[in-house]
Amino acid sequence: MQKQHQNPTAVRLPARQLVPPHILQRIRKRSDIIGFALIIHAWGLIFAAMALFALWPNPLTFIVAVMVIGARQLGLAILTHDAAHNALFATSRFNTIISDVFCAWPQMSRTASYRRYHLQHHARTQQADDPDLILSAPFPITRKSLRRKLIRDLTGQTGLQQRKAQIISAWGPSELSLTAHLRRFADAQGPALASNVVILCICAALFHWSYYFLFWVLPLLTYHMAITRLRNIAEHAVVPDNDDPFRNARTTKAGPLARLLLAPYWVNYHVEHHLLMHVPCYRLPLFHKALMAGGHGDKMEIADNYLNVLRAACSRPDDEDKPGNLVHNGRRRVSGNFTDGFNQPPAA
Repeated sequence: MQKQHQNPTAVRLPARQLVPPHILQRIRKRSDIIGFALIIHAWGLIFAAMALFALWPNPLTFIVAVMVIGARQLGLAILTHDAAHNALFATSRFNTIISDVFCAWPQMSRTASYRRYHLQHHARTQQADDPDLILSAPFPITRKSLRRKLIRDLTGQTGLQQRKAQIISAWGPSELSLTAHLRRFADAQGPALASNVVILCICAALFHWSYYFLFWVLPLLTYHMAITRLRNIAEHAVVPDNDDPFRNARTTKAGPLARLLLAPYWVNYHVEHHLLMHVPCYRLPLFHKALMAGGHGDKMEIADNYLNVLRAACSRPDDEDKPGNLVHNGRRRVSGNFTDGFNQPPAA
């Protein structure tokens, strides 16, 4: 059972205790070239997956395209996350401007609002006032409960509820005038709408207008939701000690297939990220090797694969399953990506 106290601030270790100075200098180095390359890589895979179906239209290529695109949508969210830490680019302003235009706005998010929210999670990791604690505290759950959640994700129910909540929040309270409603909505979601119109136009120019709905909206509302849930489970659910910076997050080993379809852009190195949150995602493998070489491996919470994590996360017996009770607030589970309007009643 996890230890959980009322500490107002998570324990942090000085960087010099983790790796030698020359390694520290290397892993902290940011690169505009790499930052742009990762964004180009994400969008390149997205349109390549669309091209795969266009060239060989059949059910298998459709499923593969949806999965690859949903994973790259998660990848764009991960790059937004890095930019929120001012770690994606060496040029400081790029970490908001470029991240918004190419990563956040297409998914109805904003880098600055995510940054405000997410830094609270790092300051209070797995403590009682961690804003992301709701994502990990209910675990372990039953297999039936996890199955219900994934069904809601893969059928679009979770994604639709989240977008509905965003739209309602952006529209504002009922007492506003129509002009005030429209102004508020334009401020909140105008960039996202413009961004999605651009994606629609690109899809129409390269393939067909329907590809926007089949290969952008559909993955965003379905597969992307499911793997975001799995990522959240892997990062902090059923960790052994909420007060130990080596064990209140989890690093999960990921092979090529997992990196393609579930854990893009080194998101699986989550202990490393929490130990030094300003290390760019593309330096985390080097940081991991340095920690192993420095003898820290035995202290770290490391899982061999995502399947093992899921087994632990749904290890509660099914006879304890209680559908409809407060088991896990599925609609707030990606509040780290989408930061307003997700206060609907929870579902088991």
